[in-house]
Amino acid sequence: MTIEAPPASPAPRPARHGGRRVIRVIGVLMVLAGLAFIGYFAWQYWGTNYVAKQKQAEIKQVIAKDWDKGIDGNAIGLLRVPRFGDDYEVPIIKGGDLLGAKGDKALAEGVAWYEPGSKPGEIGNFAIAGHRVTHGEPFRKFLQLREGDTVFIETRRKLYTYVLRNDGDAITVDFTVSWPLAEVPDPNQEGDKATEPVLTMLTCSELFHTDNRSIVIGDLESTEDKSSGDVTKPK
Repeated sequence: MTIEAPPASPAPRPARHGGRRVIRVIGVLMVLAGLAFIGYFAWQYWGTNYVAKQKQAEIKQVIAKDWDKGIDGNAIGLLRVPRFGDDYEVPIIKGGDLLGAKGDKALAEGVAWYEPGSKPGEIGNFAIAGHRVTHGEPFRKFLQLREGDTVFIETRRKLYTYVLRNDGDAITVDFTVSWPLAEVPDPNQEGDKATEPVLTMLTCSELFHTDNRSIVIGDLESTEDKSSGDVTKPK
């Protein structure tokens, strides 16, 4: 008598649950990454502007109180640019060499003064920098500046009026170029000793990440003594 072997069991099918779980995890991670990116973008381009403008308003109140007490404080003055609007007024903050934590903090609170340079109205280069986007974007309309525009710098004792030599989109340099911060902001005279007071304003050339900088240069037209009302002009 022949005994037949039982039929072979069918081969087990590979489990699909593990693969589905991996796909779900990847999907969740992608969603979270997308939400994180959107949140970061929103913070950079809206959140920092809100915080910076609130901070600027606070600093301007501090400036007014300090000036009433005869104190200069950390903010050396106020910047007004008619081309940017009749109500445009931004504090100028001590920014060190514009690098590192001090420069970042100053750029987040207004426009930053390049401290190794000259002070407002002094012989030499009074250089300031500001953001075009984020952190209050004080120089958003920078490229709209035109030759002949006036720029006002008010300090505790003086009101300085500068007149621009060039349009806001006329000079673009790589961020590694140093002459805009030199005593004489001219590529052909870098290293020369200054003989006149000038203003240099710097910002990013493009709205988003860029290694280029846009530059405007202005000459001091007049200085008004706020206490006496006397107005003087450079010799």
